[in-house]
Amino acid sequence: MSAPQPPKDESLNPLARELNASLEVAAPEVLAMLSPLGRRLYFPKGILSQSAEAKAKGHRFNATIGIATEGGEAMHLPSVHRHLVGIAPDDAYTYAGGGGRPELRQRWQDKQLAENPSLAGKAFGLPIVTSALTHGLSLIGDLFIAQGDRIVLPDKLWGNYRLGYEVRLGAEIATYPFYEAGGFNTAGFAEALGREAQGREKLIVLLNFPNNPTGYMPTEPEGEAIVAALLAQAERGTKLVVILDDAYFGLFYHLGGPSMTESLFGRLVGIHSNLLAIRLDGATKELFVWGLRCGFLTFGPGRAETANAVCQVLDAKVRGAIRGSISNSPMLSQTLVEKALASSSIDEERKQKCEILRARAEKVYEVANAPRFRESWDVYPFNSGYFMCLDVKGVDAEPLRLHLLDAHGTGLIATGKRDLRVAFSCLELEEIEPLFETIHKAIQQLRDA
Repeated sequence: MSAPQPPKDESLNPLARELNASLEVAAPEVLAMLSPLGRRLYFPKGILSQSAEAKAKGHRFNATIGIATEGGEAMHLPSVHRHLVGIAPDDAYTYAGGGGRPELRQRWQDKQLAENPSLAGKAFGLPIVTSALTHGLSLIGDLFIAQGDRIVLPDKLWGNYRLGYEVRLGAEIATYPFYEAGGFNTAGFAEALGREAQGREKLIVLLNFPNNPTGYMPTEPEGEAIVAALLAQAERGTKLVVILDDAYFGLFYHLGGPSMTESLFGRLVGIHSNLLAIRLDGATKELFVWGLRCGFLTFGPGRAETANAVCQVLDAKVRGAIRGSISNSPMLSQTLVEKALASSSIDEERKQKCEILRARAEKVYEVANAPRFRESWDVYPFNSGYFMCLDVKGVDAEPLRLHLLDAHGTGLIATGKRDLRVAFSCLELEEIEPLFETIHKAIQQLRDA
């Protein structure tokens, strides 16, 4: 199925036409990557922009803000505010801007640069605050994905990609085998790029490392091979929108050998005009604040010389998409994350929590690979993140999942016909060996039945 033709710019809002014209000059390849909705999007010069002007110049009276104020600060209820220690009302109850708190955006970019040395000297955008990574994926869909577009993913994938992109947007997901010879299937990835690009001007590529559900992070040679395959495809003329879902970034345990410790984003920014890298990361997992729903979306254009202009256009379109859907991300969540990033102890605190998860991962690696369990499963390689997967033998994963739940009070996730996902992130050390003994016992019971 061919993608719908983009609308004629004459039919668009003048602000959208202006943004598209800027993109045409700065990076026509990126303009061609936009979905029809992406071409239509703009950030309105309405209430928000007028309120911003009033905030800067309305020193006598400012009657533009759509909130209630009292005593020079956001009106609030004591029964709510008594639970917020050290948070000013204006940092909790007011609306955040569409792109997020400016200081938070800058602090997160500083964090990205510190943790990804390959980004040094690269031209990329200021992170845009999203309501966690799923919202970021939705925003990328708004800008770049239309019905019939092809998305390349490994066969070990987070099921919500299908719901967000196939069900909601009508895109088509094409998969390739995740593993080959005990590691990431770089040859299969390169082959899938060439195969799925045939007859298409644009391809969307989604890479999720550390991976959910497998818990795998590529090795350095595998990362280099992934980048080389993408560059080769871009050089062949395919316009590539490369999405890096880095939700579990930083949780690297190096089980079975060293893995990468950087995002592929830094290797992809600026490497070719036909490749737009988009990174999704966030405080949700990295700062252990899942329910705060605070994520970030960062653009990495392929042309270094016009990257700033491209990012300004895409930033405006993303803010327009946010304005037209959820309006803005929660102020209180952003304030809490910003304050945490400013804390002198946050690095040590994160390290302590990561070491707890590392100990669990190492214990799972030891127990799950024990010879006595070989008749019940094979262990898919894992080295990072929250999860690992078993390739169970002699039974299907879904009946096994139900049997574990009903007969053993044990909850796991079946992610495929034979694949069973274990979230070791929520297991105490002393629970790990009994869990795998229980899985082994349940498999034997189903076989015997």
